Amino acid sequence: MKRCLLLLLGLVLMLTLTGCGPEQNGGGASGTENSYAVIRDDLGRTVELAEKPQRIVVTSASFLEPLEAVGGAGLVAGRPDSRTKMPAYAKNLTSVGKVYQIDVEKVLSCNPDLVIVNKGMNEKLVDTLESNGIRTLVLDMKSYEDVKREVGILAQITGEKEKGEQLVREMDDKIQSVRDRIPQQKRRVFVIHSTNQGLTVQLDGSIAGSVAHMLGWENAASGITPLEKNPDAAPYSMETLVAQNPEILFVTSMGNLKEIQAGMDEMMQSNPAWQSVEAVRENRIYYLPQELFLLSPGIHYPEAVETMAKCVYPKVFAP
Repeated sequence: MKRCLLLLLGLVLMLTLTGCGPEQNGGGASGTENSYAVIRDDLGRTVELAEKPQRIVVTSASFLEPLEAVGGAGLVAGRPDSRTKMPAYAKNLTSVGKVYQIDVEKVLSCNPDLVIVNKGMNEKLVDTLESNGIRTLVLDMKSYEDVKREVGILAQITGEKEKGEQLVREMDDKIQSVRDRIPQQKRRVFVIHSTNQGLTVQLDGSIAGSVAHMLGWENAASGITPLEKNPDAAPYSMETLVAQNPEILFVTSMGNLKEIQAGMDEMMQSNPAWQSVEAVRENRIYYLPQELFLLSPGIHYPEAVETMAKCVYPKVFAP
């Protein structure tokens, strides 16, 4: 009886081990272990790369400099047209269309094994590209925290983790250096975005709003109900501006900067209500450069922080 019992227990153990075998060696776990990289993108998807990509297409110029900084310049096969400064290595690469009008056929003609898609502009490309067997990675480069995270992801793609970590340290150090140089006082700022279509107010999640926050300043527009289709902006209201009465007014813009500045000056002179705002009365109105504040400055966030700080404290940064 004892012998039968031992045989029975042995048989059960063998069956159990046999049953566990395929589950341990198969499925997602095995694929992950053998993958080059497994990345969670900004759409919440888990993207698995079987091997290091050799031909990458990006749908935003914001990805070009970070890729170069982490050793990926030689991997880029295509990029969009862009008004922003383009690194030298990318100027002669294949264009895949304008940022807001990416041409899928041009992307496919680059024979990419990875397309890095800009969140908020090009997600509609994902299904088409994936159906053609092309891996996609959706990344957001808007905020500084976004940029630092994406630098880490791009370094993971190129296999240059240390370069990514070093770049993030350098950016953090430069921003802290700016903060250390300016007076540690809270300033009440207001950011207006001017285009040919009119004015909007920039909230904390905007580029200018986030840079002001990094400097330790208060955005007087915080708490205003955002636009339905843009959580980082709110409708412009003269009444709100007067009520908030900021001490500093920043203007970001899209279009011809000289024309926008002339239009703003004329509007301020023609409406007496503007003169009741401290920033206008004390002539503390600053127009921010489009190359740093219209689209994400990417790895130039430290430069954007210094630029805004210089507007308010020019003597601190005088040569």
